[in-house]
Amino acid sequence: MQVLLIEDDVSLAQGLQTSLKREGFSVNHLREGKSALSSVATSEPDIVILDLGLPDMDGNEVLRQIRKNHSELPVLILTARNTIEDKVTGLDNGADDYLAKPFEIDELLARLRVLERRLSSLKHADLTVGDVSIDTRAQQVRVAGIDVDFSRREYMLLKMLLENVGRVQTRDSLESKLYSWGEEIASNAIEVHIHHLRKKLPEQFIKTVRGVGYTIKPQ
Repeated sequence: MQVLLIEDDVSLAQGLQTSLKREGFSVNHLREGKSALSSVATSEPDIVILDLGLPDMDGNEVLRQIRKNHSELPVLILTARNTIEDKVTGLDNGADDYLAKPFEIDELLARLRVLERRLSSLKHADLTVGDVSIDTRAQQVRVAGIDVDFSRREYMLLKMLLENVGRVQTRDSLESKLYSWGEEIASNAIEVHIHHLRKKLPEQFIKTVRGVGYTIKPQ
C-alpha cells in the first residue's frame, strides 16, 4: 500500500516514514502542495496523508484540487489545526478522516488500516482466479480453499497481479508500488518476491514475460 505523505515538518515526516514502513507501508514524502499535486496526477498513490499548513499553498486547496480528478483517493488530514470549524472545513472539502496533532502513532496506524480496508472494498472485495482467491477486506489469501500466509509485500504483489489479470505488469511498475522513493532496492527484489509467491501458489500461476515483467492469465 503506497502512502503519499505531504508534510513540511521534516523531522515529523522522517519519524512517520520510519513507523509506517515498519508496518509494511510504502511511503513517499513531499513538503509542498504543488509538487504533491503534480505527483498525484502522474502516479496516484493508494492513500494521501495531508498537512494543512504547507509553505506554498493551503492544504485545503490541495485537497480541493485532488478531489477534482481523484474522487475516490483516500485522504487523511494530519494537522495542528484542531478546532471544530477546521475539522468541518476539511471534511466538507472531501477529506476521509481528520487527525489533529499531537497524535499517537497507533491511532494513525489504526485510521490508515480503516482507509485501506475501505479502499479494498471499493475496488475489489474479493479477487479470484482459478484456485487462488483474496479477501481484500480481511487481507487473507486462500489457495485451493486453504488459508495461506503471505508477507505484506508478497500479499501486495499478488493483489496487484490479480487486479490486472491478463495484463503484464512491468518490474518498474511493481517496484513503484512496493517501495518508497529513494529506498535501497536490490536489483532482483521483485524476482525474489515472485519466487516466494510461486512456492505458495499453483504451478505456472504467475507467468514471466521475458524482458518485460509478470502476469496472471485468466482461467
